[in-house]
Amino acid sequence: MTELEAIRARHSVRKYTDKPIETTKVATIRVAIENINAESGLNIQLVLDEPKAFSSGMWKYGQFSGVKNYFVMAGPKCNEAEEKIGYYGEKLVLLAQTLGLNTCWVGLTYKKIPGTFTLRDGDIVHCVIALGYGTIPGVQHPQKPMENFYEADGIPPQWFKDGMEAALLAPTAINQQKFKFILHDGNKVETKTLFSMAGYTNIDLGIVKYHFEVAAGKENFTWL
Repeated sequence: MTELEAIRARHSVRKYTDKPIETTKVATIRVAIENINAESGLNIQLVLDEPKAFSSGMWKYGQFSGVKNYFVMAGPKCNEAEEKIGYYGEKLVLLAQTLGLNTCWVGLTYKKIPGTFTLRDGDIVHCVIALGYGTIPGVQHPQKPMENFYEADGIPPQWFKDGMEAALLAPTAINQQKFKFILHDGNKVETKTLFSMAGYTNIDLGIVKYHFEVAAGKENFTWL
């Protein structure tokens, strides 16, 4: 399965089975995390076999069950780090999908369990990502028209449309999709976050930008 195929197959999953993640898959994920942390300066960590984070009262609001494995998405407290959390976290989400695993981004409905992760000076936990074998593969939310999410002079090229299609398949906080893409000079892409009462817009932007890159092709444009 390619990353683009993973984008189309991925849906958020909140209910998981007891099936453990195979050691070979864990090893692949750990290598990816190590490489991402080295490249990004983040402090992402994988927690396995730990059910307490989703056993508090808040998990009922998010309707999670069976979550024992998750990524701790930690890094500096700033907007730049938040966007990186989204960008590189979604890279891990798509890797998990290619390995036959399910995931779900989680902003509030979990509990931080002491001793399961370590933070550097200046780090915070921005969110977590549930990981494992879902009881069902999840379902696709209804999509809004693509034209609501971009601006361009004239008809945009096909690579831009492909990128936008993938961006609209990206998970965002409470499916709010508070972002806008703007095409300049035929191959320069600007992005903006829109106001949201729910927050998480910088993380969401990182997620959708990764989807856009995968589908549009980095060789076709530059970010502004």
